[in-house]
Amino acid sequence: MNRAISSYMKRKIEVNDRAGIRVNKNYNSMVVEAGGHENMSFMEKDCRNYINKVRRLQLGEGDATAIQKYFLKMQAQNANFFYAIDLDESGRLRNVFWADSRSRAAYEEFGDAITFDTTYLTNKYDMPFAPFVGVNHHGHSILLGCGLISSEDTDTFVWLFKVWLACMSGLAPCGIITDQDRAMKNAIEIVFPNTRHRWCLWHIMKKLHEKLKSYKHYESIKFALENIVYDSLTNIQFEDRWKEMIEKYELQSNDWLRGLYDERRRWVPSFVKGSFWAGMSTTQRSESMNAFFDDHVNSKTTLKQFVEQYENALMTKVEKENQADYKSSSADIQCSTHYFMEKQAQGVYTIAKFKEFQNELTGKMYCEVVDTKEDGVFLKYQISEDMIIAGKKKSVNFTVIFHEFDSEVKCNCSKFEFRGILCRHAIYVLIKHKMDLIPDKYILRRWRKDVTRRHTKIKISYNESNATLEAHQCDKMQKTFDEIKELAADSEEKCVIVMAWMQKLKEQLSNHDNVCGSTQPIPKSPTGRSFDNCVNEISNSKKILTPLAVRSKGRPPFKRKQSKMEQIVRKRKEGEKKSTSQEKNTNKRKGMKEFQMVESDVPPTDKISCDIVGTQESILFTDSQNAQDGHGGMDDD
Repeated sequence: MNRAISSYMKRKIEVNDRAGIRVNKNYNSMVVEAGGHENMSFMEKDCRNYINKVRRLQLGEGDATAIQKYFLKMQAQNANFFYAIDLDESGRLRNVFWADSRSRAAYEEFGDAITFDTTYLTNKYDMPFAPFVGVNHHGHSILLGCGLISSEDTDTFVWLFKVWLACMSGLAPCGIITDQDRAMKNAIEIVFPNTRHRWCLWHIMKKLHEKLKSYKHYESIKFALENIVYDSLTNIQFEDRWKEMIEKYELQSNDWLRGLYDERRRWVPSFVKGSFWAGMSTTQRSESMNAFFDDHVNSKTTLKQFVEQYENALMTKVEKENQADYKSSSADIQCSTHYFMEKQAQGVYTIAKFKEFQNELTGKMYCEVVDTKEDGVFLKYQISEDMIIAGKKKSVNFTVIFHEFDSEVKCNCSKFEFRGILCRHAIYVLIKHKMDLIPDKYILRRWRKDVTRRHTKIKISYNESNATLEAHQCDKMQKTFDEIKELAADSEEKCVIVMAWMQKLKEQLSNHDNVCGSTQPIPKSPTGRSFDNCVNEISNSKKILTPLAVRSKGRPPFKRKQSKMEQIVRKRKEGEKKSTSQEKNTNKRKGMKEFQMVESDVPPTDKISCDIVGTQESILFTDSQNAQDGHGGMDDD
């Protein structure tokens, strides 16, 4: 059998591969479409070989070259695509940052609070993936740029944060959530001195077992600590309860607890709830964003493939946002009360945020005033709320301050300050004062559905620049072919007509190729310039080297960095496995390591895009430039 893959099948294989579909599923889908293996002109092995060949062709001379070419093509499609490449003194790629135009525009709306996390490791160079993640108007996670970094020290984070700040027109976020990494903390203080920095509460509470398990009364200590952290309404309450716990269980010598207390303003809910965080308290939004890559990347994934999968993840997020926009604009959640402010909220909030407000409005039934005091022009209410905590009914008192003349209301639960939605205690007071509508100041633009946002009008890239002219033509014709098939499929007579016409057309095209030959022009970018020309214009400078790869033969590395506790559990499980084959694999991993260094032939210039199609902001930093002008000439403040 002559095992040939048609142009149509090649295109389909490439598209499915970019979508993250595994080779066996890719091939099986085509078998089903063809009506069985006997109708296939090639085997699964041929499919796999073709994919590997395409990937090699995409990578060109080296991974560093490929990713640079990819970025240039993205710029040719959209001038606001931003990227920066950091090289060490030997010209080896060290760090990469990029952000598409949609993410940059979205930052204008949702850059007030972000999370930053570097626990995702999956690519063949073990370069941590570092996404900047925010929250959109539906409460969904939204990508606001990302990087791949070679190390996690202060200098690297300073470089990344400065580049990201330049990408976002110098506008720093109001708040940023990270883990307790000291290098991140140092870099944030340098680059974002006025940004509120808090630690991920989940990561801290997860360490309780690791840090306190040696104590005799561990369970009691854990229970007390959780109550203190989650139930302290004020800073004074937290501090008093903390000191009482330390004395009761004689924990004065525990350095970890002492360090947490010293940094309490970075993580304790009562200390951080006064700032806006869009409802976020952990970096799990960044970590959940990483989950989009799990089906598409592995320990052999190259940098360019990783960037392409980032684009696929972004497309998924954009589609989810578009669907939520449509649903919010075309459907209403039914009101549960007759209050005018609920109808008002229904008309302005996205569905997700209206549900949140609705929950607070109906929750006011559990509230009652237990005390009222006048304090000058203010009224101070003590609101008691009935709650169910750990299966037990409990009454908790909140303080609400109200100024009727300015329509100002403030509750010490700080839900509005933290999430941007009025709490049930504040709503209770507003209704008590016969206020039918929510004051405009308490309806944040970022949660509204009745505003136009610039980023929603920007189309993201769809890897179109990677497709050949032949592939573009195939896609164009395929749509018409599909329509013809639909029209003719229900009639034998129509089918005969179509087949006769196609046979005649096939003969005409074959004769045309024999006479004229086959010449194809280089595809152009939307600006009219050849993509290849864009790449070829960067010349007359030193080469970019691909990062050093240390690849162990055997089990691939974990996709996420693990805590000490997770490592202990994993090692214990591995120790229980006695099979000979695994012992051999372990020996191989210890004794067989390969170092790879690939040179790229496409040299950078000081500013890559100065003379080509694309944004003039994109920059390529070298180690010498960093030393001379402070990481590419950007201000240190």
